[in-house]
Amino acid sequence: MKSEEAPIISVVIACYNQGIYLSDALNSLEKQTFQNWEGIIVNDGSTDGTEEIALEYVKKDERFKYVFQENGGVSKARNIGAAQALGTYILPLDADDKLEETYIEKALSHFTHHPETLLVYCQWGFFGEATNHSQVSYKGYAKLLVNNEIFCSSVFRKSDMLRIGGFDEDMHLGLEDWEFYIRLLDEQSVVYQIQEPLFFYRIKAVSKNVTAAQNIAEVENYIYQKHIRRYSLYYGSAILSLRRLFLCEKELEDCKARIARHKNKWYRRLFYKYIKGNLKKK
Repeated sequence: MKSEEAPIISVVIACYNQGIYLSDALNSLEKQTFQNWEGIIVNDGSTDGTEEIALEYVKKDERFKYVFQENGGVSKARNIGAAQALGTYILPLDADDKLEETYIEKALSHFTHHPETLLVYCQWGFFGEATNHSQVSYKGYAKLLVNNEIFCSSVFRKSDMLRIGGFDEDMHLGLEDWEFYIRLLDEQSVVYQIQEPLFFYRIKAVSKNVTAAQNIAEVENYIYQKHIRRYSLYYGSAILSLRRLFLCEKELEDCKARIARHKNKWYRRLFYKYIKGNLKKK
């Protein structure tokens, strides 16, 4: 397929040895109801059949582009793809995930009617080793600093991505999308979630995020150190946060102790032994 129009949105598909899944991602892009897109496939030094599969799609549909880089990680792959993008908007798509056919159309429609919006995403589900749906949603910047609530395949403007310097290429252990959102958004940012599951994340027996969980402390510490001023602004110093935690634990223990003392009072024992039993009989 050939398009004479400049693409409105650039979908950047980073792929590292995910050739067996790549067709699912590319097919889901071809099936989009909004057709004025380009798909930039960035081969991150794969040693499987990624290149052959990608070039097949490039040959049959000129909206696809192919880029090869020596293995440098998903952040670098996304940045290289975005640098070549012609679209006003960027949508990162991992090679093993897929989109529902109306996702791009509905995301761009929201940007058109609400230009103050900085980021659009949707509800999402899982497929592969799990088939449930996620109930997580964005609840403000302060909570984003504690937990990532937006998956990687959101839609945002290319100009905003370039403004913040793209994805952090020093992050190789996962959660690079979370760190990206910490820099992209702030307290005033307008974020919109489409209330439909239009993105699906593949769960495999072993995935990068499963591996990332093993390195979670190291990655979170990196993010905290990089953005320590933001964390201090919202939550105070680390020591202050620990003091608050210990205070909450003490209050919880005091509450449990009060309940235990009250439970052993003679009038409660009398109530449960005689009165409550009679009420049940009636």
